[in-house]
Amino acid sequence: MTRTDTRSGATATTSVENVDMKLEVVVVPVSDVDRAKEFYGRLGWRLDRTPPGVVQYTPHGSGCSVQFGQGLTSAAPGSAESYLVVSDLRAARDTLVAAGVEVDAIFHLGPDGPVDGPDPERSSYSSRAMFQDLDGNSWVLQEITNRLPGRVEAGQTSFDSASDLAGALRRAAAAHDEHEKRTGASDPNWPDWYAAFMVSEQTGAEPPR
Repeated sequence: MTRTDTRSGATATTSVENVDMKLEVVVVPVSDVDRAKEFYGRLGWRLDRTPPGVVQYTPHGSGCSVQFGQGLTSAAPGSAESYLVVSDLRAARDTLVAAGVEVDAIFHLGPDGPVDGPDPERSSYSSRAMFQDLDGNSWVLQEITNRLPGRVEAGQTSFDSASDLAGALRRAAAAHDEHEKRTGASDPNWPDWYAAFMVSEQTGAEPPR
């Protein structure tokens, strides 16, 4: 794609792959706005300021929000299905259940389909649990701690919340303990090792040994 700088008359080539596009909002079709507000507020999500007629909630640690309201979508209430990424599925499920949300039992994806219980290896992308809002819109909780290669660019790694950072530090500490057992020596450069491990989780790169 070629564009012209109208101020200088110069031309420049822009590749569409280099245009930043960040997912901002997912619209959820609901039948009763007030009832939906009660449900999504119960999840502990932040109620944002919006124009009249639009209700927006943002999950803790998320860069993307959900919106609902009269006339926002022609989709049938209850027809949406979305994913929520968590780093500790058991803890997330327990917290939601304690808040009065009905969450299905944890399962994982086996070679022949869903299997009861979390993935034995706690592999990323495998363990899941589901819940629905009062209209039947489905939310899938998916446990991800180690991203597939290329999912996050190396220069853009970040943590969206203190709890995400704390979880990454705990996993780095456990992995570093195994590293010291393998080498048979104390590692004085553990901060560098932790940092490399935490970045590798997000980018899918090979972790330090």
